[in-house]
Amino acid sequence: MTASRELKFESPSFFKRIKGMLGVDFYRLFHTPMFYIFLCIAAFIPALILGTTGMENPDGTVSAQLYTNAWNAIAADTPLYTFNSIGEYANMNMVFIFGGIMVSIFIGHDYKSGYVKQLFTTHAKKQDYMISKSITCAFAMACMCITYLLGSVVSGLLVGLDFTVNAGSLFIAILSKMIMSLGWASLYTFLNVIFRKYFGVSIASSFFFGTGLPIIAIGMIFGDTSGSALNIFLYGSSVNACLSSNMMTLIICIVCSAAWAIIYNLVGTAILSKSDVY
Repeated sequence: MTASRELKFESPSFFKRIKGMLGVDFYRLFHTPMFYIFLCIAAFIPALILGTTGMENPDGTVSAQLYTNAWNAIAADTPLYTFNSIGEYANMNMVFIFGGIMVSIFIGHDYKSGYVKQLFTTHAKKQDYMISKSITCAFAMACMCITYLLGSVVSGLLVGLDFTVNAGSLFIAILSKMIMSLGWASLYTFLNVIFRKYFGVSIASSFFFGTGLPIIAIGMIFGDTSGSALNIFLYGSSVNACLSSNMMTLIICIVCSAAWAIIYNLVGTAILSKSDVY
């Protein structure tokens, strides 16, 4: 009986370990200026998108109006399975670009400060590190989606854009993108584990994947292949959530986000377990 109790004391349950690590990570997140800076950046992005178009240039010409409907700063009208214009991607998906940079800084500080060395000296569960970082960073990006939404509304009102939209589809699109924050955070955590010794490379890789360039390239090569499961998996992360979203869209994003989280956490854990983490 005593031995059993000592064993339980020495090996806390999975949920207790995760709770402890999440407590530390959220404390660090809320007590660093970086988090609040990126929230402000997310709120300012739609002002750049909506506020700088349709303005008079120094030569007297007027720049093209990118959007006439404010909600296009949140999502496209339809899923973007093919590449038509880079402007179509100028919406809430941009949160995932800057969110990736934030994750790189957040995790990079773990290695720069020596926190990782101290952590893995006393806490050997590499999967707990991956899960905790993914959840914490997903929360941060979901918060960025909220400030981006607020920035879009304010900017749209100031510019005088149309706010006509199907409220149900808009809600599902926003919720779907927030849910996909977990998938993106897991990807970025995975990338930063791979390039943990090269801070610049980790930021560059997060930016590269955050822009969706691989997805755009696939779309340009293969065209509209929206009926395939591979296409849904690749695009469900960001462009499948649009202003014509329905419950199936939400389900797809939930499944994609969960799949990304599981895959990247498992692979990231395997990499950490078999290599020098310092």
